[in-house]
Amino acid sequence: MLTCANLNQPWNSTLPTLALLQKCRTLTDVNQIHGRLITTGFIRSQVLTTKIVLTFSPSPFTPLVDFARYVFFTYLAFRSPKQDEDPFLWNAVIKSYSHGREAQEAFIILCLMLENGVPFDKFSLSLVLKACSQLGLLKEGMQVHGLLRKLNFGSDLFLQNCLISYYLRCGFIGYARQLFDRMSMRDSVSYNSMIDGYIKRGMIDLAKELFDVMPVEKKNLITWNSMVSGYTQLKDGMGLALGLFEKMPDRDLISWNSMINGFVKCGNMEDAQILFDKMPRRDVVSWANMINGYAKVGKIDLARSLFNEMSERDIVVCNAMMAGCVQNGYCGEALEIFYHLQRNCSLQPDSATLLIALSAIAQLGHVDKGLALHHYLKQKKFSLGGRLGVALIDMYSKCGSIKNAVLVFEGIKYKAVDHWNAMIGGLAIHGMGELAFKLLMDMEKLCVEPDDITYIGVMNACGHAGLVKEGLICFDIMRRVHKMVPKLQHYGCMVDILGRAGQIDVARKFIEEMPIEANDVIWRSLLSACKNHENIDVGEPAAKHLITLDSCNSSSYVLLSHMYAGLGMWNAVSSVRLMMKERNLKKIPGCSWIELEGTVHEFFVQDKSHPQVMEIYSLLDSLSTSNSEVTPYVHHG
Repeated sequence: MLTCANLNQPWNSTLPTLALLQKCRTLTDVNQIHGRLITTGFIRSQVLTTKIVLTFSPSPFTPLVDFARYVFFTYLAFRSPKQDEDPFLWNAVIKSYSHGREAQEAFIILCLMLENGVPFDKFSLSLVLKACSQLGLLKEGMQVHGLLRKLNFGSDLFLQNCLISYYLRCGFIGYARQLFDRMSMRDSVSYNSMIDGYIKRGMIDLAKELFDVMPVEKKNLITWNSMVSGYTQLKDGMGLALGLFEKMPDRDLISWNSMINGFVKCGNMEDAQILFDKMPRRDVVSWANMINGYAKVGKIDLARSLFNEMSERDIVVCNAMMAGCVQNGYCGEALEIFYHLQRNCSLQPDSATLLIALSAIAQLGHVDKGLALHHYLKQKKFSLGGRLGVALIDMYSKCGSIKNAVLVFEGIKYKAVDHWNAMIGGLAIHGMGELAFKLLMDMEKLCVEPDDITYIGVMNACGHAGLVKEGLICFDIMRRVHKMVPKLQHYGCMVDILGRAGQIDVARKFIEEMPIEANDVIWRSLLSACKNHENIDVGEPAAKHLITLDSCNSSSYVLLSHMYAGLGMWNAVSSVRLMMKERNLKKIPGCSWIELEGTVHEFFVQDKSHPQVMEIYSLLDSLSTSNSEVTPYVHHG
């Protein structure tokens, strides 16, 4: 219940009402004040209602904005308009829409002004153009453009700049350039808008042409920063960017960060570090760029050193460090940062943080940590309707808890195609091909449009479960029903399905008839099937073709060697091993891991790096000894 803000003010003063309105946050609060305005008669005060509209239409609190609009349309909007009336109140309401959640209403209000003879000015039109550009309303924006020309507003520089910005936002760069070329006078905003428009579409040459003809006095920091950013996008543009950067009359944080980000993108951390060290001032973007860069090139120790060096961090830097750890396989370290964030009251994990944490848990296979994080999501009331729900389903699937994955999936009311894909992928991991295929049929019934990832997931599941017929149906539905052109991955899935089912000749024919050339992955899938089903007639030429495609990959040689060994062709095995030796190729060692009391233990073939290696080998020796002491009973008749 709200109380009077200032009891020293007289009852007939409007100041307490305005002070109370400032404190309103909910619809109930606003309704109380509205009742007070009615009972006191203040609602008829034009001064007060005007203040309410101007003060609360830009408020971040929805009930206050809605109340300001209600007051405007009920008490102020439709008074007899005067020809010289200033439309500042209408503009305030239009701005509340054009900068808010219902931008399309701004255009409707402009139409209302025209119908009721309410005067409007260039700010009214600029706000409506902003709303149209925000939503990509081409027809409505062009109508405003027509109105400008009809009412002789067309030569106004401010509105011309608004129109250029509108056409650029809507993707019509040609229209924007026509307007720019026809302008009798241009300012820095005109040039900067066009240069930025070209750069955002990768048209760096056209941006450079405008930059070169732009009068020197009109070039400002925004102009220089735009061109530097443009050059950093080019494959070999860092030299040009650096040359321009050194010529800049003035630099700000954006200038330095653009250059560092450019060097980071091309993996040149030496030059990025040189610039970082020279920076007169750094912000969190500077640190995040460097941390991200070192993580991308695998130098996680340097990234962590920078992270530790920071006196103050924000959530963006923490996310960059966590993501770097996960990318380089240091998932435990990523989770340590996450748990520190949870304990630290000054920084709150956001959706990006939680997505990285879920990815780390999925890679580690720690289902207990996954359950704890799921509980945290519920506690903090994070929505699972977006990427978090997808990541949660994926995490449970990869941690071996398919039941929990299904529970999360079923609990999401409005499922996007990504949720379906994650669930289908999880079922594929667990070999549940029939259920994955059923989910695809459910999508058809519910009119959920599948994408290419959906079909890869279902066909993958069918391959692991040996469901050849279902896999073929899936491939057919994709092409005939949804008119999708299969990608290389879809053809690969079909080869895998046929190969696993032992239909080697059909799989080979399928590859030969593919409209796109098969890559090494598809040929390796066929070779693996030939090895499993001991089909040397198809396997041998497939292996030789594969070796010509990818001569440095040891797996092709190993598969061929195993196929020969399975058929007892030991001379051929020796020949393949000799070839590997001559080409200095080594077999990638097998790896297995086991989780014990929350710790994951990883073992490679002939690996002795485990801290308890002596105890493990001792136990294995004792087991082999005890087995050798068991003498089989032989009956001598």
